[in-house]
Amino acid sequence: MIKTKKNRYEVYALGQHICMSPHKARRVIDQIRGRSYEETMMILELMPYRACYPILKLVYSAAANASHNMGFNERDLVISKAEVNQGTTVKKLKPRAQGRSYPIKRPTCSITIVLKNTSVNEEEFKRYQYTINQPGGLITKEKYTDMRCYDMYNNGGLWDKK
Repeated sequence: MIKTKKNRYEVYALGQHICMSPHKARRVIDQIRGRSYEETMMILELMPYRACYPILKLVYSAAANASHNMGFNERDLVISKAEVNQGTTVKKLKPRAQGRSYPIKRPTCSITIVLKNTSVNEEEFKRYQYTINQPGGLITKEKYTDMRCYDMYNNGGLWDKK
């Protein structure tokens, strides 16, 4: 099992054992990945696929988790990660003529929706640890550095000619 750090700006919802092929669910998930919450809700309500309803419920549940548990505003939420994995296959037998039976395989999938709060952009500020050698011993300090990327060619940089 891989342990990951919990991000305090992300909220997720997980749906398991959804009776649907993962290929059909991925067709819808690929359309909403990276979009805002409000835009995603409009897209899912208007798409004509059967896979939209369980995904709509998951996105709505993730947004409810974000607003209730973390206090995020729904206008600032963006779908940062959406993935569909294959679940277990439900196997049944269908009775046929003359005592025979045919197998029926119902595929299931698990869907994970991760919403990220964009009002606080954590990529702009990175935390660095550095050590200082002082007479009392080594001291470890944390420093927050602004890591925004400035385009020096278009914002009055060195070689900008007008």
